[in-house]
Amino acid sequence: QVQFVESGGGLVQPGESLKLSCTGPGNIFKPFDMGWYRQAPGDERDFLAAISWSNTTTFIRESVRGRFFISRDNDKNTVYLQMNNLKSEDTAVYYCNHYPAAPDYWGQGIQVTVSS
Repeated sequence: QVQFVESGGGLVQPGESLKLSCTGPGNIFKPFDMGWYRQAPGDERDFLAAISWSNTTTFIRESVRGRFFISRDNDKNTVYLQMNNLKSEDTAVYYCNHYPAAPDYWGQGIQVTVSS
């Protein structure tokens, strides 16, 4: 089964930064707009950010705008999520997928825990 693979998560203190990475096979990465999503304990999976396949347009959800930034490197089949000034409410499992998301391509996600 083809899936995206996320990395770069971990435990950080409030105010710190993390940069998440997500890779996938080229045939499901390059031609597609990509997005980052997250699921906090007990919540639904929510959309966070998206970037066009051409790397020219980005959209960041208002609740994290100014702290989270999305980018991609099509040569590396990788999309990134730079997260700054992390808060406890950012604790969640983070996923990447197409935007809109393709149900068959969800990976395991990566845990991000923000705690002092």
